[in-house]
Amino acid sequence: MSPRKAQKHFTAQEKVAIIRRHLVDKIPLSQLCEQHQLAPSVFYRWQQEFFEKGAAALERKNAKPGQAAPNSTRSRPWRPS
Repeated sequence: MSPRKAQKHFTAQEKVAIIRRHLVDKIPLSQLCEQHQLAPSVFYRWQQEFFEKGAAALERKNAKPGQAAPNSTRSRPWRPS
């Protein structure tokens, strides 16, 4: 039986930095996975969680769940810049 590889545990900040390098800096996923010894499925799981929970980071601190913040653009249609 071969010895099991020790798994690296990344902090939230490290995960965001890796996701950012792929999405913003356009570093190929294959390069990031090789550099950080990640399986692509792990990266995609992090990315999914990042996007699902990203709205919480932008919520008003004292707002009730589902309540729009003042000056919210939710009621106005989206228009490209």
